[in-house]
Amino acid sequence: MPQTRVTVVGSANMDLVAMAPTLPRPGETMLGTDFVMVPGGKGANQAIAAARAGGACAFLGAIGSDSFGVTLKARISAAGVDTAHLRVVYGTSGVALVMVNAEGENAILVTPGANAALTGLTEDELATVRAADVLVAQLEIPVETVTQAAVAARAAGTRVVLNAAPARPLPDELLAAVDLLVVNEREAQALTGRGREAPEALLDLVPRAVLTLGGEGAWYGDREGTAVHVPAVKVDVVDSTAAGDAFTAALAVGWGEGRDLVDAVRWAAAAGAACARRLGASVALPHRPEIDGLYAPA
Repeated sequence: MPQTRVTVVGSANMDLVAMAPTLPRPGETMLGTDFVMVPGGKGANQAIAAARAGGACAFLGAIGSDSFGVTLKARISAAGVDTAHLRVVYGTSGVALVMVNAEGENAILVTPGANAALTGLTEDELATVRAADVLVAQLEIPVETVTQAAVAARAAGTRVVLNAAPARPLPDELLAAVDLLVVNEREAQALTGRGREAPEALLDLVPRAVLTLGGEGAWYGDREGTAVHVPAVKVDVVDSTAAGDAFTAALAVGWGEGRDLVDAVRWAAAAGAACARRLGASVALPHRPEIDGLYAPA
């Protein structure tokens, strides 16, 4: 089977992850139980996850000139991701402060740093987009950059998967270029004004959509009338921080390999579950044998 060529455009952050029995409330100080510092950012996570899932992945992003940037590039490259077009800009890299409770729930604060400088894609960067089978994008970088990449992909016949996170208003030009939208309930609420009841409303925006429901699985629908609930793969959850990124990346790889989208969602659900079994972001992203081990075809 030929590798799916995936280009990911998005953020790269250093994740500072602390675990505690519960998440602190405003004004509260508590003792944590563990701490790790690992590369993250939705773009870098999805690029690494795509490579580990079996895709041939290139990453378009920006890192700072600080020590975090050096570590980020080394870790992303070590995962087998092409970083030839990873920009280095003067200043700080993006940083995410992540708190995780004993149930694996998390609260995350992100400072964008260099990610905010990822503007105006070059012709070489756009050529990388056009050469891919699938473009994967998120919203931790300027939305104008995401739109530019998506429009170029659509014109070249490259499929566009948009993980619309974090939630923000989307320009019509971007929505018109999206082939598959991936959102959770909060993001769906922000886009449509409806949460769990959002599936049909999402299809007013894009031709295909996946609504992820955490431990309850995911819903897939399209304008051809498909509406399917895919149950979650049951595992002991340690940290759900990057589970959505593993899901989105595996979905793109599976779709690019020729799986029908319902089956690709099932395979992606296995990827998300495998990721949630470990602490951290990029270090928890599963390799293909782990995904296949949890995958349950219909």
